[in-house]
Amino acid sequence: MEGLANIFPPEKITVIVNTGDDLQYLGCHVSPDLDIVTYALAGIADREKGWGIEGDTHNCLDQLEHYAAETWFRIGDRDFATHLLRTAFLQQGFSLSEVTEKIRTSLKVRVKVLPMTDHIVATRIKTPSGVMEFQEYFVKRKFQDPVEDVTYEGASLATPAPGVIPAIENADVIVLCPSNPILSIGPILAIPGVRDGISKTRAKIVGVSPIVGGKAIKGPLDRIMENLGLEVSPFGVAQLYKGLMKGYVIDQLDRSAVPKITSLGMKVLATNTMMDSVEAKIKLAQETIKFAETLT
Repeated sequence: MEGLANIFPPEKITVIVNTGDDLQYLGCHVSPDLDIVTYALAGIADREKGWGIEGDTHNCLDQLEHYAAETWFRIGDRDFATHLLRTAFLQQGFSLSEVTEKIRTSLKVRVKVLPMTDHIVATRIKTPSGVMEFQEYFVKRKFQDPVEDVTYEGASLATPAPGVIPAIENADVIVLCPSNPILSIGPILAIPGVRDGISKTRAKIVGVSPIVGGKAIKGPLDRIMENLGLEVSPFGVAQLYKGLMKGYVIDQLDRSAVPKITSLGMKVLATNTMMDSVEAKIKLAQETIKFAETLT
């Protein structure tokens, strides 16, 4: 995403973002994925933590602890401002799309950022301890529970947010970023019309593997795939996208998976996919787009 914004005019890029892990927390509507995408594009994200705003303080949360409030979801003071604004606008009748646009333009982000839907969709994690809300599983319990199933409550009744389907239909290239295909991209594809729109678009569709050398780049994807009986490899992820992707970018450590992925009808590029610097992000973006241009 950031790499693409460095090689393309940002105004020509649209990011469709998962809202399945949104939550109501201390009276606020929090949209973690929308926020980190917007903060990253605005250049203010806390890259070390992977969420929130760099250099943020936690005075509000510290005071809430004095009141014995639940503070396991660590929100910084400036981050709280985003959630307060979103909540106030939603209570006034504005849609999540409209609020997202307000935040995007206020932060001078030129890339278009769209929630997958304006309806409420909740990712639910089934574990031996019961069904959990996403953030309870992911943050509060630090994704230690074995996963038996993942569902997207409300997805079948939702509709894509304004702009989502046109962005898919009019795209030249669609990149399925190296996010968790089950927790982050799965909810987007579960919205009626999205997966079908991608499968029918004239765009060249390429994905980037979130699994390198049998391990997730970050987060619990590897253990979730193992729990669900899926092969923990780029091939295992590619199987989830069968029928959508025409090309797949995998790490050079996983070259041995090329024949299996090719058998799914996908062309494969093996390169360095570890984005540990701005330069690496730009290089991967350049290679991905160049590779996409070879797809038919």
